[in-house]
Amino acid sequence: MSENTENSSNPLDTLKWLVTIALLAGIVAANHFLPELSVLYIAIIAVVAVGLAGFIASTTVKGSAFITFAKDSRTEVRKVVWPTRQETTTTTMIVLAATVVMALILWGLDGIIVEVVSFITGLGI
Repeated sequence: MSENTENSSNPLDTLKWLVTIALLAGIVAANHFLPELSVLYIAIIAVVAVGLAGFIASTTVKGSAFITFAKDSRTEVRKVVWPTRQETTTTTMIVLAATVVMALILWGLDGIIVEVVSFITGLGI
């Protein structure tokens, strides 16, 4: 059996995550406890703190794995062949037509079932 090596992280990672959370909590606290401070200053502090928190988080094992995943995802999205406007319009019209046909079939079946149940029970709905 193969052993899961995902839990083998750097012991410093916990400290890094605590600093990251503290920075983000500090933004919220600064916004709440310093209402007299200009919104511009709070916004600048928030941008710097979020950037710093992101940098610190990216140096952890999970953070670097996330960055690798994001880069791989971006590469895969670039490989996708997106449909043209004509293909999209045609497919949409086919789906709408199929939906209308199924709605009419179900409406007809519902009407037939109501008539059959009315006839059997004699309630004449």
